[in-house]
Amino acid sequence: MTGILDFTRDAGGEDPTSIADAAAAAPITARSPLELFWRRFRKDKVAVAGLIFIILLILIAVFAPLVIKALGLPHPNYQNVNNLDAFGQPAGPSSAHPMGTDELGRDVMSRVIYGARVSLEVAFISTGIAVLIGVTVGMFAGYFRGAIDTALSRLMDVVLAFPILLLAIGLAAACSLGKGCLGFIKPGLPVLILVIALASWPYIGRIIRGQVLSLREKEFIDASRSLGASHTRIIFREVLPNLVAPIIVYTTLVLPTNVLFEAALSFLGVGVQPPTASWGQMIASAVPIFDSAWWYMLFPGLALVITVLAFNLVGDGLQDALNPRSDR
Repeated sequence: MTGILDFTRDAGGEDPTSIADAAAAAPITARSPLELFWRRFRKDKVAVAGLIFIILLILIAVFAPLVIKALGLPHPNYQNVNNLDAFGQPAGPSSAHPMGTDELGRDVMSRVIYGARVSLEVAFISTGIAVLIGVTVGMFAGYFRGAIDTALSRLMDVVLAFPILLLAIGLAAACSLGKGCLGFIKPGLPVLILVIALASWPYIGRIIRGQVLSLREKEFIDASRSLGASHTRIIFREVLPNLVAPIIVYTTLVLPTNVLFEAALSFLGVGVQPPTASWGQMIASAVPIFDSAWWYMLFPGLALVITVLAFNLVGDGLQDALNPRSDR
């Protein structure tokens, strides 16, 4: 009998029956999709660091007047010849002006902080418009296929066929004259937002179209059709919820592109106009005096590079965390 009892124990001397009972008694904690996503995402320390930087940048941009007041900095458009050096040239970094001054005696740090507000405002609004148009067009093209798919796909191809930068320069220049375009698109930030949104939506539209082409063949779509659900209900109640993950991922990947787009247009003189502070416009103004005032290009350039890098890192982290086949 002793041999039989010994045989029923495992190599570690534990009774398999007691192990099974303990496993059955242990509570099983269910995790929601959001909890599983956050569990994967927080393991990516680089993406979390990028997210923290973006949150801080947004807070600085929103509360820019309070930030420069707390730091004792002047208004970004305040010109003071006393801030120039003895030769009337921009002064370098100092305790009063941590990032130096520009050729008009304006504080560079103050302008970099306000430049973040402009860049993020243009990027978020234009990306939101582009996502709204792209998701709508992509869903209808992928779901209905046939003539509708052909027409919408050709429209996206036509927009993508234009050189984006040249198209943006032409539209921005045309809408910046007189009363703007269409009567309500006024010169300034509205023109910049419109141009970036028009250039960005086809990329999202093509991605969503491909996702919908796959989703419309799934069993739950066939079940909805068999129950008599309308096309509108299937698109917005069945298909759209399954597109949330790719929409979030590609939105975070389009955002840094639009930040660069805004900076490029401002650099070329068809974006944000002086005296409004913008990273691209500041870099353009620093080109003629870069050899004597390196700080005027360095700090807005660093802000632009770090911001774009942070958005890309967060986008990569979201892509991994939202992937159901991720083994993290």
